[in-house]
Amino acid sequence: MVIDLTVSEKRTFIRFLTLYLGSSLILMLLIAFFYFENEKRLYFDLAKSNMQNTVSKISSKIIFSHMTDTPFDKTKILDTNEYKISFYNEKKEKIFGNLDDEIDFSKDIMQHEKHFVLIDKSTLGHLGVFYIAIEENLYFDEIKEMKVNILFFFLIIYSLISLTGFYLAKLFLKPIKEEREKLNNFIRDTTHELNTPISAILMSTEKPQLSEKQIERVRLSAKRVSEIYKDLTYIFLQRSEERRICENLSLDMLILEQLEYFEPLASKKRIKINSSLESFEYVINKDDAIRVVNNLISNAIKYNKVGGQIDISLKNRILKISDTGIGIEEEKLKDIYKRYYRATSEQGGFGIGLNIVSHICNKYNIKIDVESKRKIGTIFSLTF
Repeated sequence: MVIDLTVSEKRTFIRFLTLYLGSSLILMLLIAFFYFENEKRLYFDLAKSNMQNTVSKISSKIIFSHMTDTPFDKTKILDTNEYKISFYNEKKEKIFGNLDDEIDFSKDIMQHEKHFVLIDKSTLGHLGVFYIAIEENLYFDEIKEMKVNILFFFLIIYSLISLTGFYLAKLFLKPIKEEREKLNNFIRDTTHELNTPISAILMSTEKPQLSEKQIERVRLSAKRVSEIYKDLTYIFLQRSEERRICENLSLDMLILEQLEYFEPLASKKRIKINSSLESFEYVINKDDAIRVVNNLISNAIKYNKVGGQIDISLKNRILKISDTGIGIEEEKLKDIYKRYYRATSEQGGFGIGLNIVSHICNKYNIKIDVESKRKIGTIFSLTF
């Protein structure tokens, strides 16, 4: 997942990863340390217990041999790689055995280099043996192996945590990046939308004497700038708590009024507008009603083909606006009411018109439906 980030987003990304990975590292080090110490203590207790069991069995054999006056088999006891064992007399002199370390007989267990030595006194002088010293040879090898295993699993788990953190950081920044791109596109498209009527006004007013055609072009361009301004203020400057005056509007008359404004725009593309409107009144704010009608008719003209047709009908509380334009792909219909969303890049616009229509329809409990087929046309239906 590749995401282009701004400098501030990269800074946020790095800070998040540093905090996430740093805290994860500290937590994992603490867990690894306490786990190692606990396992080390368990290993030591197990090694000590094994040595005590072994030396206890040897002591029992010595006592039994002495009590029954039978030979004591030293060879079998010394023939092992797991332990080194030596036997000592009352003067603490070695009698026999393969353990050559210096023994501190004042301790029960001692560490000598990388070995533990346990001293047992349970023979009580039987067969002349007063002390048995047994050295364990596996404990430190097992500890070393455990360290390697802990380090290995630590690196694997921390690598997975790092990859997860990296993925999560990008996942969290992705919607921010998408919204930033939407805003950038919106600003670019708005600039483009404003540039067209403004350029038309400037070109039409270059000469001191204006023809009727130039005056009409200025009027239409100024009207378009006004419509863009009203759409933008509706989206960004409206206040939810602001009370909007509603009145019992005659929608059929309002539609006819707006069609007069759109007639020149439609004639430029040789689009024929048919209307069949029955008398119908509805309680709504006039500006809101104009926003809905204008956006739907404007889209029907904008996305229509040259020489196309628009049919507007108002009957049985249902307003239908159909066109013979480029249409909308079925999988995109669910997103057309989202702010800044544009289902096509073939024509102008900046993706707020249908968002406004949807917002107003929801506000006045007007049901809005859309049917569309690619390269055939689109039908918007408003049920009041």
